Amino acid sequence: MRSKLNFLINVSLKKKVKSKWFLIANIIVALLIVAVINIDSIITLFGGDFNNNNNIYVIDETNSIYEGFKENLKYYEDSIYGDESSIYNVSLADRPIDELKELLKEEDTSLIIDIYYNDDDISAKLISLSTIDSYDYQLITSALQTTFSMYNLNSINLTEEEYSKLTSTLEIEREILDENITSEDEDVEMIMTSVFPILILPFFMLTIFLIQFIGSEVNDEKSTKSMEIIISNVSPKTHFAAKIISNNLFIIMQVILMIVYASLGLIIRKFVGGEAIVNGVAQAVSDTFKTLTTGAMADKLVYVIIFTAILMILTFIAYSLIAGILASMTTNTEDYQQVQAPIMIVLLLGYYLAIMAGIFKGSLFIKILSFVPLISAVLSPSLLVLGQIGIIEIIISIILMIFTIYFLVKYGLRIYKVGILNYSSNGIWKKIFKSLKNK
Repeated sequence: MRSKLNFLINVSLKKKVKSKWFLIANIIVALLIVAVINIDSIITLFGGDFNNNNNIYVIDETNSIYEGFKENLKYYEDSIYGDESSIYNVSLADRPIDELKELLKEEDTSLIIDIYYNDDDISAKLISLSTIDSYDYQLITSALQTTFSMYNLNSINLTEEEYSKLTSTLEIEREILDENITSEDEDVEMIMTSVFPILILPFFMLTIFLIQFIGSEVNDEKSTKSMEIIISNVSPKTHFAAKIISNNLFIIMQVILMIVYASLGLIIRKFVGGEAIVNGVAQAVSDTFKTLTTGAMADKLVYVIIFTAILMILTFIAYSLIAGILASMTTNTEDYQQVQAPIMIVLLLGYYLAIMAGIFKGSLFIKILSFVPLISAVLSPSLLVLGQIGIIEIIISIILMIFTIYFLVKYGLRIYKVGILNYSSNGIWKKIFKSLKNK
């Protein structure tokens, strides 16, 4: 039996991998991922100015602000884009403002900053040929404002102690009056609104792909009448197991390939001069990891990851079983699309409940739903992170998922044995319930 099972798994995987669809789809996916990561370089290649440096010409009547502005702008730039990146070329103007304005017609991405005396006050004017990107405008004006504040402080005769007090940063403490809430809950809220959705969405999409793959493969074998030849050589149980294992392996392989494509895109970006985004991604990952390992999640991070992984694997298996059972009772893709509607509704319900778990904080209703198989994989970890359930509850969710898989295998196999050789499309649900009565 094991040799036949391995043979069917290999045949199913090879059929997918060697198909023109797999090759074309992966080429398109790889090109899209690499292109998205390197979109600015592509725009520049075709004549765009996406990555062009902006020349900033500074006219400084005070002879005191230019150097400070240049340093502050570089500081802000480095904090966002990385130490080696520079999108601004700041220089002190060596020609009159009228000539600089004419120059802007040739360098449409350049800017002029005119710093001048207005009576006894200092004013600044930002001149450009057309509109300025809001992000650039905010960055430049922030650097100007910081420089102006420093200039004012230096122009006042202050002692070193007074200057230190004026430039010192304010330490802000948090106090929450509700005794049931701590400041650590804010870290948890950040994780729920940023990290968890990133994990839940791939799970949601991969489950949909898994359901579609199994349904398509079973219906293809039935429509070509190859199912009769297969079942005459192997048992329905072996065939059923092969479909579940091979399609789950294929999904895992596809995930690995997508990670490889993304890594390739980042490597290409690194070599074509896009360190800014590479450094930005690394910094974002580093900051998130620091929050996870030092904040409220630090103590329970390990078992959250372990329990989440177990639940997701079990849920993948459960959805695979349901998809295979329903696909066996249909003869074409159209029929399968109809019977899989309830699965999609349950999957969608679990996705939205997990995303909005924080809204139902303290609700008994959401806690009960976290035990429901098929949606517990995304809902239970969310509630565990929020502190609404504990380890005992998530272990119960895992046990319920195991029992669900057991019953799906036990009773689903009865339906599968009848359905794979049944080519009638009439009364699908009636046939399913009738199959359950047969031993």
